[in-house]
Amino acid sequence: MTGATRLDGTPIEVLLVEDDPGDVLMTQEAFQEHKVRNRLTVVPDGAEALAYLRREGAYADSIRPDLILLDLNLPKRDGREVLAEIKKDPDLGRIPVVVLTTSAADEDILRSYELHANAYVTKPVDFDRFISVIRQIDEFFVSVVRLPPRG
Repeated sequence: MTGATRLDGTPIEVLLVEDDPGDVLMTQEAFQEHKVRNRLTVVPDGAEALAYLRREGAYADSIRPDLILLDLNLPKRDGREVLAEIKKDPDLGRIPVVVLTTSAADEDILRSYELHANAYVTKPVDFDRFISVIRQIDEFFVSVVRLPPRG
């Protein structure tokens, strides 16, 4: 799988908001193993995610992501807070957000959709299943869905 590109040939920008180094590594390996050309940027907490998205401080030159993979249980700013901030911002709100988390709790699923998450995916603990899930997210949001233009 090569992953889709934009009409101008540039790779899709994916922002992974994840504090667990093991999950970051598995996501990076899933992108590499399946030859996903999309660019994966990682930030370790909710505060850095918002700074990245708002192009603040060290992230002044960041590229606006086309897709956000967001963990819920994050330090500094919880993933639910980050999701609420993204979706209430008229500029950021159009970026698709996939909640990718270990929680299968009904209240987390319901709350994420109430906050306008585009999808909710429970992380598999098995490496092969995890890779399969990342590949399916890529195929759906990159190859099937038409993404909004970058702001």
